[in-house]
Amino acid sequence: MATGPLEAIVLAAGLGARFGGGKLTSPYQGGQLLDGAIQAALMAPVRSVRVVTGHDAEAVAATARRLGAVEIVHAERHAEGMAESLKAGIASLPGDTAGVFVFLGDMPAVPADMAAKLAAALGAADAAAPVCDDRRGHPVLLSARLFPALMTLTGDQGAGRLLKDNIALVPTEDHGVLFDVDTP
Repeated sequence: MATGPLEAIVLAAGLGARFGGGKLTSPYQGGQLLDGAIQAALMAPVRSVRVVTGHDAEAVAATARRLGAVEIVHAERHAEGMAESLKAGIASLPGDTAGVFVFLGDMPAVPADMAAKLAAALGAADAAAPVCDDRRGHPVLLSARLFPALMTLTGDQGAGRLLKDNIALVPTEDHGVLFDVDTP
């Protein structure tokens, strides 16, 4: 279990080029695609939820505000890749943050209880992530010990390359940890 406050960031800054644009605010199961990721983040054992915007920032921010208690962080350099969005989210966290959950805006089916399971599993590991069908999924919980290394990422790199050794894997049979939307 992490000692200290946990936060959540929802990465929602991408262009959604393969989708044809407007991906995160597209209709999905009676709401918008982004709703599922934000709702999962709001159910996590966190002090606050930040939604990182970039492309289509106003529409994404409106969706986030409609869903409740979230803060909006704009990634000025979002066009340079996912690393810039992740870094903007990390840079916005309070100094006493022990760890951060990273949710992806295009993953609408993350199980409601997954974040609590990851928090319980973190312990001395640098990160915790779900694993389903031998594949690592999302969200990922990153210890504050990783923040300096995360701030050096560039381009479309996520945290994956930093999570090779000291990671707690939480088995699940719920494919929502793998399901993302790339095309209409």
